[in-house]
Amino acid sequence: MSNFDPNAILRGAQLTVVGAHRALQNPELFTTAHYHQAAVAVCAGLAIRIILNIPIYMVKILVWIISLFVNLDHETWDDKLISGLDFISKSVLQVPFFLMMVMGSVTPTLDNLFMESLKWVDTTYVQKHKSDDPATLRGMYYPALKMYPTHGDKEKKEKRSLIDGVILFLAKYGRRAAISLAIYALTFLPGIGRFVLPTASFYTFNKAVGPVPAGIVFAVGLIVPKQYMVHFLQTYFSSRSLMSRLLEPYFHRIRFTKQQKKIWFIDRSGVLFGFSAAFTVMVKVPLLGVLIYGIAEASTAYLITKVTEPPPPPGPSSQEYIESEVRWKNKHLFLNLPLDRLDELNARMTGAEKVGRVEGTEIPRRKFT
Repeated sequence: MSNFDPNAILRGAQLTVVGAHRALQNPELFTTAHYHQAAVAVCAGLAIRIILNIPIYMVKILVWIISLFVNLDHETWDDKLISGLDFISKSVLQVPFFLMMVMGSVTPTLDNLFMESLKWVDTTYVQKHKSDDPATLRGMYYPALKMYPTHGDKEKKEKRSLIDGVILFLAKYGRRAAISLAIYALTFLPGIGRFVLPTASFYTFNKAVGPVPAGIVFAVGLIVPKQYMVHFLQTYFSSRSLMSRLLEPYFHRIRFTKQQKKIWFIDRSGVLFGFSAAFTVMVKVPLLGVLIYGIAEASTAYLITKVTEPPPPPGPSSQEYIESEVRWKNKHLFLNLPLDRLDELNARMTGAEKVGRVEGTEIPRRKFT
């Protein structure tokens, strides 16, 4: 429960605000190149949205044609049909969110944005502490991370073609969409339908964050209307997918194994959910969603400096760094910081300092940001 408790989620939400504010202060975020890429992404998103909504448009046209011959003023089935299709499109299949994920899969813009923002976070930190003792400051993230290759081993350095990347992403999305539709369809079965969503949510939450949160979600799912449960579950799953995408620039360079990466996410699950939940909702806003996605990626650079330690340059020490980062060593320290001292983790701390702070000793009054 400690990985996904309310305090961890709150700290993640705080990082959303602070990270976005820090990212928006970066003048490089508003360059002509980024504006051009954003404009292209918005146009492409509109085109894809129209294409994916063609079946809904066809049903609406069919209903309109029927209304020319049949008086539907006193009928409700047509309104229920159209609203049901809209609900499936936006809440079950998550089409608006899918559009943003496609854009993130086919362009390197977000990787560049992450690295540029990470450079800005380091630069801002150095500027604010130029008069401090360097021995008390944390290490830098950007100089080391930029030295890592982004495609792993030599045989993986050959980039997939754009079409192959899109096909792979569509296959993953198609599988998830099919499972979502199947679960949603099972909720209409008489007798057992009301237990489908709570059971599915318990199974998933138990694997991701443990039995206590899963049990709470199961109990709530038996009470609240189905539509609210669908919105909540899809927001949770979408936030996980979004967070995974936002962290790809980091994981493309720091190569965790599949099991190490799974533990990495579980150990930070509450903070990551709190960070990504607000962005998940805003990303679905038409037209502005792709711009919010860019801000979310830029903000992730700030998040990384809170949930990891600065990496070493590539070499023998990098594997030792990966093994040490699987578990979040500063978790209790970070979660126990007062709300107005959120940035005080940005210190180069000795082992004794870390132990003392976690055990409840007073945090030295330094200038941290």
